[in-house]
Amino acid sequence: MRFGFDIDDTLINLREHAFHIYNKKLNQNVSLEIFRELKTLEIHEAFGLDKEQGSQMWNSLLEEVYFTDCPAFEGAIEFVNKLVQDGHEVFYITSRPAKYCPNTRDWVVQKGFPVINSHFYCGMQDHEKIKIIKELQLDYYFDDKPAVLETLSDVPTKVFVKDQSYNQHVNIPRVKSWVDFKF
Repeated sequence: MRFGFDIDDTLINLREHAFHIYNKKLNQNVSLEIFRELKTLEIHEAFGLDKEQGSQMWNSLLEEVYFTDCPAFEGAIEFVNKLVQDGHEVFYITSRPAKYCPNTRDWVVQKGFPVINSHFYCGMQDHEKIKIIKELQLDYYFDDKPAVLETLSDVPTKVFVKDQSYNQHVNIPRVKSWVDFKF
């Protein structure tokens, strides 16, 4: 079987990691309860930032957010490694900016995810993921973003959403926990 995974907020807890960095950089103490109630992918509103300020903040912190101690979701590394051990192919499809692709691949490997270079796709826009998913003829694909998931309704790939506060309206099978996930 061929499995595809988004990375950020699907396998790793990037958004919450960024939230902690924002709290520190802005010298604020916004609670995780507020974070967990956010209905948008973007986190800037929790800190009183408008869209432009939020974009500037995000862009100024990308390397720190991407390449520091962002944790994988519990069980994610073990889940993906088990797939590979069982003989399945694993593909990573991330829309991180192209200039961060080599460092992202290295960082994912250092975290313990099994990566074959030819199975690592990076640097596309969210809407371009559909083309790659179709070309790879994936059996399963996992992502968190509604904008990506909603473009996959006409593919034979079995799609799962990684449960997040901002994707509760998406009506497809959910991964709430990698530890407990079963097909």
